[in-house]
Amino acid sequence: MRQNCEILITFRIGMGDLGQWSEEVTRIIDRFQSCFDTMERYELLFEYANKHPSSLAIDEWDDGNMVHGCQSRAHVECSLDSQGGFVAKGGADAQIVQGLMAITAIAVNGLPPSEVANHDPSYVEEMGLSQILTPSRANGFMNMVKKVKEEASQM
Repeated sequence: MRQNCEILITFRIGMGDLGQWSEEVTRIIDRFQSCFDTMERYELLFEYANKHPSSLAIDEWDDGNMVHGCQSRAHVECSLDSQGGFVAKGGADAQIVQGLMAITAIAVNGLPPSEVANHDPSYVEEMGLSQILTPSRANGFMNMVKKVKEEASQM
């Protein structure tokens, strides 16, 4: 048993520094890394889409919060909570994008805006999602992250 733990530790160190993210994001990464195949990753992404922690209702979608360059209709609205923590609310008409938004919200919500402005979305690679996203979806995801970071830097 101990030998297996050492192998897991070596594997994790080789995959990157998981200590750069919150415990919750690290748990999400672990869940995606334990997926058997691409379909299982999609199903897990859909699960996160359905339980988005701060979704943006369709009636709140407008040109000002639209993510440009995204294949689907995607919208992000950023604000501060009562303690000055960053809050990203998002909505999309595609489950894949909604799932990516949900995970990003989990990663950034509650952080100081200065940390969000320097946000590193490489957890998507650690989860194995970068290999399954089409180029247009990956571009849309990066545009969403860029919008979040830009808004955070202005706060």
